[in-house]
Amino acid sequence: MELLDIGINLTHDTYAEDRAAVIARARDAGIAQLIVTGATLDSSAAALELARAHPHQLYATAGVHPHHAAELGPDQLPRLRALLAEPGIVAAGECGLDYFRDYSPRTAQRAAFALQLGVAAESGKPLFLHQRDAHADFTAALREHGGALHGVAHCFTGGEAELAVYLEMGLHIGITGWICDERRGRQLQELVSRIPAGRLLLETDGPYLLPRDLPSRPATRRNEPAYLVHIAATVARLRGETLAECAAHTTAAARRLFGIPAPAAVKLQP
Repeated sequence: MELLDIGINLTHDTYAEDRAAVIARARDAGIAQLIVTGATLDSSAAALELARAHPHQLYATAGVHPHHAAELGPDQLPRLRALLAEPGIVAAGECGLDYFRDYSPRTAQRAAFALQLGVAAESGKPLFLHQRDAHADFTAALREHGGALHGVAHCFTGGEAELAVYLEMGLHIGITGWICDERRGRQLQELVSRIPAGRLLLETDGPYLLPRDLPSRPATRRNEPAYLVHIAATVARLRGETLAECAAHTTAAARRLFGIPAPAAVKLQP
């Protein structure tokens, strides 16, 4: 058995001192492959360098997170197109809308999202999507491209109506350690069994969203890919599946969506 972490912010400063050890712990835990998230053009380039340094194990996304939307204009699109043309880049994003934090003006967020959707459609690569408190504008932007776009609603924390819309649109659904939170994750716990096998993906979104019910939580509260096994076990239990079954269909779905070949077999720790 093996797992694939579709979203890990491995260029984050909190990994600066032990990044190699984090990657090694992931491998030892049975996390066969990682997709390193790009949140700015610079971090996307750094994610690509990590992928190049760990071929067949690490891959990357390239995009601009809505928090940084003001940094993306038409003059930066050639750089984004060049990144998306690299074989180590498997998705466009992280991109989308975030009206919860509003770190960038909403007009800038919508403009940057529209630019990235256009470039993603050109590239043919799937989208790594972020949405928080912006469902109507988010889905309207996606629908403007008809069926030309595909991808994953990363770190899904929405409700039944949002889930139904995303599935109807053909999106995959990314589940994080949010589902392990007995306070905030209750709604997601009830919905996860409604996600069809083949459309469900797993991610840590480290260093964020450390599972609250993780035994021996680290003092730093930093999440990392090795903990994906715990998230997968929670998802499997809620879906009435074995861990092996959950690992098999989520990993296969991730590889299909992102076009990632399987590496040499690894063992999943009990």
